[in-house]
Amino acid sequence: MRYSLLLTNQEAQDAGVTEEDMAPFRAAFDAYAKSLEQAGVLISADILQPSAATTTITLRNGTLEVQDGPFADTKEKLAGAFVVDVPDLDAAIAWAEKCPGAQYGVIEIRPTALSFSDGQWHELG
Repeated sequence: MRYSLLLTNQEAQDAGVTEEDMAPFRAAFDAYAKSLEQAGVLISADILQPSAATTTITLRNGTLEVQDGPFADTKEKLAGAFVVDVPDLDAAIAWAEKCPGAQYGVIEIRPTALSFSDGQWHELG
């Protein structure tokens, strides 16, 4: 099953984050992306199912919170996405928990509805 891990957080300029501050985060995301690729689960962008199919996770002080639905009460903005092909929602949550962005933002997990490859659309949901 394909899932998009949608990263939302406050934009750097709104949070007062400098380019110098970004260096360790870029390194962490590089390592995360490489781990997804090495595990053979990293895919690409897809069209998503409606937001009612959303699962939201946060990781604060080592505590994972999982919530059904798009209920992140935040002014944060979409910052990026990782699309993964994993067996189920539990596996998607496990990968989302490892994402560096979960430490300062919200990771929305949404199943893929349609994917375009080999010259045609494929229903995945």
